Amino acid sequence: QWYQRRVLDFQTFQHYFKQINLRMKALILVGGFGTRLRPLTLSLPKPLVEFCNKPTVVHQIEALVEAGVTHVILGVGYRADVMETELKKHEERLGIRITLSYEDEPLGTAGPLALARKELLEYKDRPFFVLNADVVCSYPFKTMLDFHQKHGCEGTICVTKVEEPSRYGVVVYSEDGKIDRFVEKPTTFVSNRINAGLYLFNTTILEKIELKPTSIEKKIFPQMSKEGELFAMELPGFWMDVGQPKDFIIGASLYLNHCAKNKPELLSSHESCHGNVLVDETAVIGKDCQIGPDVVIGPGCVIEDGVCIQRSTIMKGSKVGSHSWISNSIVGWRCRVGKWVRMEGVSVLGEDVAIKDELYVNGGRILPHKEIGASVPNPAIIM
Repeated sequence: QWYQRRVLDFQTFQHYFKQINLRMKALILVGGFGTRLRPLTLSLPKPLVEFCNKPTVVHQIEALVEAGVTHVILGVGYRADVMETELKKHEERLGIRITLSYEDEPLGTAGPLALARKELLEYKDRPFFVLNADVVCSYPFKTMLDFHQKHGCEGTICVTKVEEPSRYGVVVYSEDGKIDRFVEKPTTFVSNRINAGLYLFNTTILEKIELKPTSIEKKIFPQMSKEGELFAMELPGFWMDVGQPKDFIIGASLYLNHCAKNKPELLSSHESCHGNVLVDETAVIGKDCQIGPDVVIGPGCVIEDGVCIQRSTIMKGSKVGSHSWISNSIVGWRCRVGKWVRMEGVSVLGEDVAIKDELYVNGGRILPHKEIGASVPNPAIIM
């Protein structure tokens, strides 16, 4: 018995030491009003909008916790009360601290670091993560940490490959990852890697940032690269900024493909589902439906007989009437889509929208609590 007790005491000590050793912080840049993702963000702050049946910010927080983060700070300036209430339950579930850093005015992408300086300096000898709230990917935080420790400099940013670099600011760096310069929307090819919105910094970066509206990309990063203190790590797997409906739909497709390769048990095996489909266990799917590919169906949804859905998200509590056809669209919370309805063209229904039977909606953005009694044949905002 004394031997078993000593083994248990040693294991407890090992677990405690590991937790202390891994203890880290992260700052998620939540910021603005989410205007690009309206009408969904008229009901919820953008980080709380469910992406593949889980708020975007919760995807990020869970991945941070796996990498050893014990305190997540959210830089917020809009509907902070809603954020605080919703995230309290995730704080308890994950056994971490989640605190909000309130912006009285928009502080850009660097100012929030200065605002949270006191909290970030609590673990002065450990680096901290910074994330843009719109980014979805495989979140390789442990790989970032290893890379950061190996190069030993002040900052690491993740970069991702794009097909049209002329649309972006690109990152130019050497084989070992040391960043040479940033080029805004190049007219001739210099790089096809762009900033992916995931960073890891030593706390010394805080000495460079003042508490005022500042762009970390335009002001701080060029200074760090001149000093030889900034490295780029190529992001493995998928990446998408899901801050607008078109990219939200593409991001869901990429995420579901990632699940198919890495966590196939998350995807539905329902006889009506074809390709990569994520269905909450409380959703009900009728007979003779064709669901997929790239479809997400949320909790409490009802999909009646003969419905066809592809490349779309149906959010919590919504009902789709029989023989309707939905493609490249987002149906918000508690909506009612009638029978024989056709929706396509990146249509987005806000919360509690009703579409009457036998209507056509093409690229419509329907604000919350509306009832639509006529077709929307061309892209339009319905207020």
